[in-house]
Amino acid sequence: MTTRDLPATSTLVQASGQPAVRAAAALCWVNTVGFGVFTIPAIARVRVGKDLPIVMGFPAYGRGPFEAHGVKSTVPLLAGFLVVCIVEGVAGWLLWRGRRSGAIVAIGVLPAGAVYWWGFALPIPPVFAVVRTALIVSRWAKLR
Repeated sequence: MTTRDLPATSTLVQASGQPAVRAAAALCWVNTVGFGVFTIPAIARVRVGKDLPIVMGFPAYGRGPFEAHGVKSTVPLLAGFLVVCIVEGVAGWLLWRGRRSGAIVAIGVLPAGAVYWWGFALPIPPVFAVVRTALIVSRWAKLR
């Protein structure tokens, strides 16, 4: 079998191989792992009436604008944020495969994510969101 006998590279494979799309996918995963994972112990602690865990010297998902406006970190609030993080992870997986649906999901979850990022005073996810959105938009035509 020669290289002439091999099928042409599919558009999906070509799109998924783009560094910009893969970087956008990785940024989605960083949010999923870096912020979603910490919601699990926070949910467990809040569920039994304990204080939020301290992560790198800060209370995980507490003492931000939500609390300043009278919204305490509750199990449903934290679970909602976990769902947003999981959706970002799914968007990353789809983006990695070069799927336009991943781009739509990544952009579509931004408003919900932005509410949580603001409410929990998380400074890093908005930066990643701006970068990943720019990467997605720059390669939109290549996604399938």
